[in-house]
Amino acid sequence: MTFNDNARVGGNSARRRGGTVAAVGGGAVGLGAVVVLLISLFTGTDLTGLLGDGGGNPAAPAGGGERIASCETGQDANRNDDCRLAAASLNIDQFWQKTLEGYREPQLIIVDGSTSTRCGTASNATGPFYCPPEETVYVDPTFFALLREQFDTTAGPLAQLYVLAHEYGHHVQKLIGVMEQHPNNGTGPASNGVRTELQADCFAGAWVADAGDQVDENGTPYLEPPTTQEITDALAAAASVGDDHIQAESGGVVNPESWTHGSSEQRQRWFEAGRAGGVNACDTFAVPAGSL
Repeated sequence: MTFNDNARVGGNSARRRGGTVAAVGGGAVGLGAVVVLLISLFTGTDLTGLLGDGGGNPAAPAGGGERIASCETGQDANRNDDCRLAAASLNIDQFWQKTLEGYREPQLIIVDGSTSTRCGTASNATGPFYCPPEETVYVDPTFFALLREQFDTTAGPLAQLYVLAHEYGHHVQKLIGVMEQHPNNGTGPASNGVRTELQADCFAGAWVADAGDQVDENGTPYLEPPTTQEITDALAAAASVGDDHIQAESGGVVNPESWTHGSSEQRQRWFEAGRAGGVNACDTFAVPAGSL
């Protein structure tokens, strides 16, 4: 999606941070998590438990880092990936503030290289993720280059914002108790982990449908309505991180029983369900296994 050039986006609270690589630990819920998934596929070792823990009480935000430089207007956001993500956080927060009573904003950290978190290392290899104990979203924008290079998708502006909105969807799940009510119960096409990820995809679709209605302090819409091509691009990004697609691209056998995030078809379908029906269409936990 394209930002209106004169929209004011300088009020975002995103930070840019890098740091020392730490050992990967539990607790992250991410859209990509490419390294963990591929290690699981090639070694047969189940590391997917690293992706699904939402427990713990809220802790102080990660903090630290520098404000995103030269990120004041929609024109800046259209020119720079870091600014685009930071500016979109204003829009997504505004959407959830009017949608969910008691919503509180997560912190957004734009990762420069890698940084340690309470949920392990954040980098372009682990992919964007939400760390529940910190209530913080971590994104390394160079992850989108990996999507283009490794998974044959354009990863354009709306695709990038879909990824961000998906991670904010995990934050909403933390706030409304989804992670506590539906803890990780292993892998498989109808597992709680897959249902959690598909619900976050659905929440992202609901935001996309409403994104053009969010405005800055002067009443200027942050974003222009998405084009057909941009929606196609976002759907391609959703498909590229489907478990079946990742397994096929890595040269392995497509094994639904090892899935943690859902198939390409599921991810696209639930994104579209949210776009068509809003957040009320996103109860993936009420759907029978055969219809998920």
